[in-house]
Amino acid sequence: MAAKVKKGDKVVVLTGRDKGRTGEVIQVMPKENRALVRGVNLVKRHQRQTQTQEGGIISKEAAIDLSNLAVADPKDGKPTRVGFRILEDGRKVRFAKRSGDLIDG
Repeated sequence: MAAKVKKGDKVVVLTGRDKGRTGEVIQVMPKENRALVRGVNLVKRHQRQTQTQEGGIISKEAAIDLSNLAVADPKDGKPTRVGFRILEDGRKVRFAKRSGDLIDG
């Protein structure tokens, strides 16, 4: 099945402590059904000092389940479902079911 969420997409968090927040997808892990979203689901990690990196407590993004994300509509930024459409030139593109706008292409 084609991917509904891809790297670089603007997404909205639907559930959890970051509900309603938006961010850009940094990485998608299809086998785990999870994604990393910039600025969302931040966790504190204790980092040991190395020669190149300073030690201390750092904040980094943790993976979030794809079922808790929705692609943001290009028209108004609200969450939308994603559909697929084949254009006249034969390309398969994603579109927002909310507004009908193309997401990529």
